[in-house]
Amino acid sequence: MINIKEDAKLSVMNHSCAHLLAQAVKHLYPQALFWVGPVIEEGFYYDIDLGDVTLTDEDLPKIEKEMKKIAKDGKRIVRHELTKQEALEMFKNDPYKLDLISRMDEKETTISCYTQGDFTDLCRGPHVESVKELKYFKLIKHSGAYFKGDSKNKMLQRIYGVCFETEEDLDKYLQELEEAKQRDHRKIGKEQELFMTHELVGAGMPLWLPNGALVRHELENYIYKKERDMGYDHVYTPCVGTVDLYKTSGHWDHYKENMFPMMKVDDEEFVLRPMNCPHHMLVYKNKMHSYRDLPIRIGEFATDFRYEASGAVKGLERVRCMCQNDAHLFVRPDQIGEEFKRVVSLILDVYHDFGITDYKFRLSLRDKNDKEKYFDDDEMWEHAENKLREVLNELGVPYFEAEGEAAFYGPKLDVEVKPAVGPEVTLSTCQLDFLLPRRFELTYIDSNGQKQTPVVIHRAIFGTFDRFTAFLIEETKGNLPLWLSPKQVIVIPVSSLHQGEYASEVFNKLKEAGIRVELDDRNEKLGYRLREAQTRKVNYTVILGEQEKNDLTISYRKHREKETTTVTIDEFITLLKKEIEEKSH
Repeated sequence: MINIKEDAKLSVMNHSCAHLLAQAVKHLYPQALFWVGPVIEEGFYYDIDLGDVTLTDEDLPKIEKEMKKIAKDGKRIVRHELTKQEALEMFKNDPYKLDLISRMDEKETTISCYTQGDFTDLCRGPHVESVKELKYFKLIKHSGAYFKGDSKNKMLQRIYGVCFETEEDLDKYLQELEEAKQRDHRKIGKEQELFMTHELVGAGMPLWLPNGALVRHELENYIYKKERDMGYDHVYTPCVGTVDLYKTSGHWDHYKENMFPMMKVDDEEFVLRPMNCPHHMLVYKNKMHSYRDLPIRIGEFATDFRYEASGAVKGLERVRCMCQNDAHLFVRPDQIGEEFKRVVSLILDVYHDFGITDYKFRLSLRDKNDKEKYFDDDEMWEHAENKLREVLNELGVPYFEAEGEAAFYGPKLDVEVKPAVGPEVTLSTCQLDFLLPRRFELTYIDSNGQKQTPVVIHRAIFGTFDRFTAFLIEETKGNLPLWLSPKQVIVIPVSSLHQGEYASEVFNKLKEAGIRVELDDRNEKLGYRLREAQTRKVNYTVILGEQEKNDLTISYRKHREKETTTVTIDEFITLLKKEIEEKSH
């Protein structure tokens, strides 16, 4: 999906269309006052104070109709320049514009505004020449938005829209929006009872329901086995830590604004942990290590807490409480290359299992001029960044560099995945760290009996289970592969009176084989129950009639397929187990 904000021409068109929207609203609601109307990735919006009027979905077509009427009239859009005093006089009855003007830099000797017919709006521009150029637009939705994003302020009404050069481009974009809506993991999560949120729990704090917990449990089992096979040891550590812990690690100075507020308990100051590396540093430090012990790989499925603005939280994708598929690898300097390769190989192996093919590697580096965000040690950074480049070049993995995207303690390799809809998302990450081992005074004894400092590789293959689950739901439209599906098979007797006992036998045999199965013997029509199984996206529907009962067979239909196949129950179980074992997707 195109990023309108990054397209110069579309950005100007959408900003101009925001003014067209405001003019139409002013015609229909003369009392309207306007805050800001910026261009965003998906188009534009305008925040509006309509007094006592509350917009409904039925109002958007009326506003669109007025916008088209104004555009057809074809008025030119004319720029005017004012002094700050003139601007204050022009907008003296508009508290929102007065707020904008009063906060402008005193050095700005001129302030610009744009007029189109009977409407003038404060704006830096630029704009299209005439409203006649704005032909292909659509108002998408409306919502509430606090003035300045502050819940203490008045609630304004925000109208979202989008504008394109051609009708074809607009239609294509609207189709993509509809596809995104159908794939939205929040919609599917509700329909399939995977997770929920509740205001009493709080924004960004999802509750995993039984079906979603099954999916997450399967993901945990999957990656746990892979990590154990690769020599990882797993630990459990607390979800809190003292402020001193994060001062030692450096996170308190570099990450404090992303943490939850400090809590005082007795004489100690605690915070909810935003990451797990400080805890794992202390796990390593728990005993002495020889160079022969390294690499030491410490993994954890760890719950972390990070502050996200309430407006940014989104289902499982952007949360305040998350579970990371985290690990820290403690290595000798001569082991960096090999261990880094193993991490990249694990990432590629996992992506193969999940059918993820559209991705790219990003080498995230520091901004050399930013001494506040990044630990100030040029030699350490040069060594770390060159080491990662060397390994990536040796692996032959195509990558691009992104300055200013590193962690404060070291460069990292991020994997950006292109989902079915929407912008790229970062799933996996692997970071090289020379700093934290020094801060925590970690050591090992080398072959000469001398103390040396290990290097740490931070890595997360799934990223967080939350975001990875959201990604999978949207990629599959909720049609999860058999091994992950919370409801793998549903058994439906044609008549519970005549085939009910046999249906129970089939159900029990499938359950004993470890299949997640459900029996639907409700007194409902067969067609209704079959349609419901399809809607719920159950992988296999087993249909049992008189013929199946007499022959001791079952007839099954795979989700999204019309063909029905008849086999014995043992053959069916063998088929299911093979598909689960192969992790077909």
